[in-house]
Amino acid sequence: MSRFFPLAALAALALSATAPAPAALSPAEARMIATVDAEQARTLAMLETWVNQNSGSLNIEGVTKVGAMLRAELEPLGFAVDWVDMRATGRAGHIVATHKGNGRGKRMLLIGHLDTVFEPDSPFQRWVRKGNWAEGPGAGDDKGGMAVMVAALRAMRAAGTLKDADIMVVLTGDEEDSGNPIEVARRDLIAAGQWADVALDYEGLVVDEGKDMGSVARRSSGSWTVTVKAKTGHSSGVFSPASGYGANYELARILDEFRRELRDDKLTYNVGLIGGGTSAVLDEGRIRLNATGKTNIIAETAVARGDLRAIDQAQIDRTQARMRAIVAKSLPGATASITFDTDGYPPMAEKPGSHALLARLNAVNRDLGLPAMAALDPVKRGAADISFVARDVEGGINGLGPASTGDHAPGEAVDIPSIWRQAKRAAILMSRLASEPR
Repeated sequence: MSRFFPLAALAALALSATAPAPAALSPAEARMIATVDAEQARTLAMLETWVNQNSGSLNIEGVTKVGAMLRAELEPLGFAVDWVDMRATGRAGHIVATHKGNGRGKRMLLIGHLDTVFEPDSPFQRWVRKGNWAEGPGAGDDKGGMAVMVAALRAMRAAGTLKDADIMVVLTGDEEDSGNPIEVARRDLIAAGQWADVALDYEGLVVDEGKDMGSVARRSSGSWTVTVKAKTGHSSGVFSPASGYGANYELARILDEFRRELRDDKLTYNVGLIGGGTSAVLDEGRIRLNATGKTNIIAETAVARGDLRAIDQAQIDRTQARMRAIVAKSLPGATASITFDTDGYPPMAEKPGSHALLARLNAVNRDLGLPAMAALDPVKRGAADISFVARDVEGGINGLGPASTGDHAPGEAVDIPSIWRQAKRAAILMSRLASEPR
């Protein structure tokens, strides 16, 4: 019968059964709040140092240096820190750090990433403080998230709650541009998810209409390519039985049918690259396309690439089947094919355990005197590393990092006060999970 309950009802049952919220902050929790506040200057200086070290996904040396900086923070807290080399995938590597507690509380996986979208040739390289905001590459995404994580862990140690906590930290070095093959690039993260009970992702907090939101679902991110081949000839014969419609009209038909026929809740499918003519050739990275042709020649080749973002695997399978059916209905004189990349990000589908985890976080909010956080519509976020472990853990929550603006563009800026707010939430949440029996 429970499978017919709304998710909110299941979350409430799970919360009442396993995690009754205290009525007020404990002395240890008050100590955590005080520690986060007392260490604000230290945390901000640490974040500034990280931001000023370029760690674009392709900058192997830079990502490695930021990894060393995180090692220097985690080892004094009692973590055994490993560097997992990933140069075989074209990327630097990952931090995998383990803290052994008493083995009785929830096993927690903390997720973040060392890399940014800003490579060494970007003009945007330095930390600049502007009152309660600071600009810099990765200031929010995700060096700001790692700063929240470290600040929370330090607060737990000061309060004595870290010693009993079983925690694994995975900081990937290629979240913004993953290495290949993806099964190797995410091997260690997936293994950590199989060990953990809950996953806590320290990517940025979403503030929607002035309200802090909790992310309990993320959509997938995958890519597709449509390739069309057609009869070519003089343009005066286009549409005739002998010549057909050409590659460009066939590609236009396919894309328009995608637009009209694939609509589904929380599903999107963007066309990011398109070209056609006498020739149309993608480069090795499939991000550039060289097309040639003349107005009086029927197009022989056309290519389009796009993405596909879905809320669960069933929606992916359903949509891909419909796309294949549309592609198969070729206009006269043309044939088309579609392929789907296998190196994308899976979805983080909604599950009762994730809603229960958000309920636990809202118990923390209540005791901190903060408003409750509603579940964010996953359409308002992109893909994330937490999706690789979502199926294996009881529940997961994303967005424990700070609020920021302009992510992935020059001028990216972190909301500094949100670092302290998020660190306090995270420290108390993790401490309570550590004392909650498995």
